[in-house]
Parts: sequence; structure tokens; C-alpha cells
Amino acid sequence: MTSLIDRYVYTALRRVPEQQRGDIDRELRASIEDAVDARVDSGEERDTAVEGALIELGDPDKLADQYAGRSNVLIGPDYYPAWRRLLTLLLSTVLPIVVIIGVVVQLIDDPDIGKVIGGAVTAILNVGIQMAFWTTAVFVVLERTGAGPVRKGLTLNWTPKDLPKFEPSTVPLTEVVAGVVWPILLIGALVWQQVGLDRVPVLDPANWSFWWPYMIVAFVLGAGYQVWLYRRRSYDRTVSVVNAVQQLISAVPLIWLLATDHFFNPEYHDFIDLGGGDVKHWFTVSVIALVALGTGYDIIKVILRGEQERRGLPSKVPGTGNYNFG
Repeated sequence: MTSLIDRYVYTALRRVPEQQRGDIDRELRASIEDAVDARVDSGEERDTAVEGALIELGDPDKLADQYAGRSNVLIGPDYYPAWRRLLTLLLSTVLPIVVIIGVVVQLIDDPDIGKVIGGAVTAILNVGIQMAFWTTAVFVVLERTGAGPVRKGLTLNWTPKDLPKFEPSTVPLTEVVAGVVWPILLIGALVWQQVGLDRVPVLDPANWSFWWPYMIVAFVLGAGYQVWLYRRRSYDRTVSVVNAVQQLISAVPLIWLLATDHFFNPEYHDFIDLGGGDVKHWFTVSVIALVALGTGYDIIKVILRGEQERRGLPSKVPGTGNYNFG
């Protein structure tokens, strides 16, 4: 398990420029250890001394801003870390959910590729800007009036219990959730565009004789792999092989269908409304490139993770940017 001191240091370092992290890591750990030793010498238990020393240092995000020399004048240093955490949470969790729901509704209402993409981009911009604006506005009011929870000590009074739990050898739950939800959405969209709409389907219905059921099975296996990996809680060569196989069994047929013009329904002509016949060609090429690059990246990423754990090399801590530890 990652120690409380490690968690504090990782949390602070993730917001410090990479070139400063080595020096600040050593300086911060030495400062914490000195404070802990002083408390232990005065009679405190070590665990109590560690917690007390970290409370005395305060919010690691605010400490990181001090190390980096950032001035947070719009909202103020008391409120800025809480504003940043809340806005990050909204943009990383609520915004994707809103966009996904919008895409699904658009697919159900009118599965036009242009409208789906345009609606997703519009939702990202509109909802993201609204979230940023209103969140900032609320904190500015709290800062100016002094009536916020920081003054009352309700929810923004930092304690060591608020530190993230950085576990280098475990699989982040967010990756698992995304890896399970995304295949479910793809399967739902694949089935709905064929049987749930009173219009020409976007994808070639002839593939229901084999390829679409095959892709559904591949998506289910991909979701099952995420659950299996989460329960396994580590990366190794077995995981690398299984991941490569499950990636390729879905990516290779998909690329083949796209490259041989067996992916889209020949009777679906709405691509012409987007600007001519070349739109379909370039859209197909773009999708092939994204699938190939994404598959290659995922396979290489998992292989590298497995080799790092097998050889005991430093690995990235989820949520800490580029900071590595052993």
C-alpha cells in the first residue's frame, strides 16, 4: 500500500513542472520526515505524528502552487484548490456523460454521421463552457462575500483523508468502467441503427449474416477483459498477450470491412449531403487510421506496463502526470 507521505508527495508533485519534481520530492520528504521525527520525539505515535505533520503543511495542491510560483488572484488561494478540483471533476465525469447521452439520443432520433459528430462537438463546447463559467462565478461570489464553506470549515477544510490513493500495481477503476460502458454503447448503437429506426440503416445490413454478430461478441469479450484485468490487479506478459488478442480480433475485421467498402450500407446516401462523394472516402480513411493507431497504442502501452512490473521498474502513478516512482 502507498504510505500517507507518498500520497501527499505524489499529490503535490502532479501540479509541479516536471523539471522541478526531483528537487521538490527530496526537499518535501525531508521536511515531512523532520516534522514527524520532532513529533515522535515529543511522545506522539508515528501514525499520529505523520497525520499531524501533513495537516500542518496543509492542502498539497496549495503547496504545489507555492512551489511553482503560481498566483491565484481571481478566486484566491483559499478557494482556488477547491474550485480546481470541482471543475476537474465536472469536466472529466459529468461532461463525458452528457456528451454520450446526447450522442445516443441523436443516434436514436437521426443517425446521420454529420449530425452525430456536430452534436457531440457542440455539446462539448456549450456544456463545458457553461460548467466552467458557472462554477467560476459561484466561487468568485463566495470569495468576495466570505460566506463560503471554507470560512465555516464544512467541506473544503483539507485533511489527509482527502488525499488520492495512488496504487501503482492496481488497475484504475475509471479505465475499467470506460472499458465496459463503451462496448455496451457500441452494441446498443449497432443494433438500434438496424432494427430501431424507420429509415435506411447506416451500416451494411448484409453483415448481420456474420460480421455484426461477430463484432458484438468481440465487444463483449473486450468488456470481459476489462473486468478480468481489474480482478487480476496487475500487468504481466499474460495480460499483454490477452490484451493484444482481444484488441486485434475486433480491430482487424473492422479495418477490413472499412477498407473493402463493406462497412457502410450502399443504400445510405446521406454522405452526399455533407459535401459530395469524397466525404465518405475521407471519413473511412480517418476511421481506419484512428482504429489502427488506437489499437497499436493500447497494445504497446499494456506491454510496457507489464514489462515495468515484471522487472520492478518505476511505473506511472494514475493521476500524477509524468511522475514515476519505484
